[in-house]
Amino acid sequence: MTATGAGAEPAVSALAPLRTAAYRSLWLALLAANIGTWMQTVGAQWLLIHQSNAATLVALVQTASLLPVLLLALPAGALADTFDRRHLLISVQLFMVAVATALTLLTAAGRMPPALLLTLTFAFGVGQALTLPAWAAVIPELVPRDLLRSASALGSISVNVARAVGPAVAGVLIARVGVAPVFALNAVAFAVFAFALVRWRPGNARAVEVPERFTAALRAGGRYVRHSPTVRRLLRRALVFVVPASALWALLPVVASRRLGMDSSGYGLLLAALGVGAIAGGLLLPWTRTRITANQFLLLAGVVYGTTLIVVGTVRVVPVVLVALLPAGVAWVTVLANVNAEIQLFLPGWVRARGLAVYQVVQGGAQAVGAFAWGLLADMSGLVVAFLAAGVLMVIGGLTSQIWPLPELRGAGRHTETYQPRLNLALEPDPRVGPVLVTVTYRVPAKRRAAFLSAMEVVRGARQRTGAMRWGIFQVGEAPDRYVEVYLVPSWDEHLRQHGGRLTGADQEAEQRAHDLADGEPEVRHLIPPDGGEQAIPPTPAGPGLPG
Repeated sequence: MTATGAGAEPAVSALAPLRTAAYRSLWLALLAANIGTWMQTVGAQWLLIHQSNAATLVALVQTASLLPVLLLALPAGALADTFDRRHLLISVQLFMVAVATALTLLTAAGRMPPALLLTLTFAFGVGQALTLPAWAAVIPELVPRDLLRSASALGSISVNVARAVGPAVAGVLIARVGVAPVFALNAVAFAVFAFALVRWRPGNARAVEVPERFTAALRAGGRYVRHSPTVRRLLRRALVFVVPASALWALLPVVASRRLGMDSSGYGLLLAALGVGAIAGGLLLPWTRTRITANQFLLLAGVVYGTTLIVVGTVRVVPVVLVALLPAGVAWVTVLANVNAEIQLFLPGWVRARGLAVYQVVQGGAQAVGAFAWGLLADMSGLVVAFLAAGVLMVIGGLTSQIWPLPELRGAGRHTETYQPRLNLALEPDPRVGPVLVTVTYRVPAKRRAAFLSAMEVVRGARQRTGAMRWGIFQVGEAPDRYVEVYLVPSWDEHLRQHGGRLTGADQEAEQRAHDLADGEPEVRHLIPPDGGEQAIPPTPAGPGLPG
């Protein structure tokens, strides 16, 4: 696998996943929920637009809705990887129905001060934070692997159809009947999504024989991302795009009201222009991947979006601003759909929700923090300065695609492997016992030393991603042709999970390369805390697979 840039590839229709009935029904229900969410966002922002510190308060609506992703997405990912995702999703949607109902009733009663509005918006964001990793992890169970990029594009299309429709409908409703009915429709939309999830019956339900303990699952997800250079690079690409891009979403209502003299319907029109561009981007995504490499598009998208930021911040002509928002929508959805799909394609199933949760932490956290920062800058220095600064930062971020390109994932073995344990133990450890120290001794001739050590660096990444807290390789002073690999695993249960499906085909190939450079079979030892064994067992014959 290289990191020199993802190239063009054969096109797959962006609409192809909709041929799968289960995905189609859930996608349509989620579309209704996304429309409701955008209607609620517009309603909440418009309740605050006439406050004296409107720029900061309006930006805080986005911060309040997205900050829970920063705080809770990783625990939510651990829950989604540990428990039944369908039941988790249903429970969370019912919670969001309750929050939206509270917003409706309190707004209708005239008891919705800014602090309470932001609190309930935060509560709604908590529900979204719990939903995102579970839903993202469900998608690969609904569509074949070769349709994942198209499914990711459809997810972005759903969000942006909602962005085009929701604000426009909300603007009309607010102008005619007020904000409370907008919140009520959001409650109905999430009830529809909950009903669709209740009706869905997974054909091959994910079997978790013994669920991981929550804290162990949380730490395992963090370890995987920390020791995966590919995931870290994808996260970095999302970060450098989203931080400056968040200025547009955070400050657009202020631009509509103060610079363009538009009412709520006009603001909805601006958001609709962004949404239309984003829908076009989602539909064109498969086509663009056949004409231009992903890294070339990152550069182009940075320039286009940066130009839009400068135009929106400096031009007061409504038609010009509307036209400028269209390509920004294309750039937004194409960049994030590309990064999202690459992460889904790379992550193995056992850690998919946790890895996607980290991605959502980066994306949502960057939007939340970025929105607050751009709002403060606009209050202190003015809208023009804020948009100019964001535009310049966006162009610089696009240029960094030549330094931190997207990795090439085609041909990478990402399927998980179940290794047959070679466990010649005289006792059966309690799964909770730990830490467990594993040593693997190799005999390597001097002429193959350099190649072996290089291969073991790749093995180290696999060990650390799948459970090892510490790892080292040592040469035996009394026998220089012998090398001892040492790694520490938090518990016996974690080590068994390394044997039972955490390692991918690529990890197996890396380990086999190291074994081929050694003479004979490695000698494996497991060092377990005293009194950690439940009972004595007869030795197990050695078989192929992960040492120890």
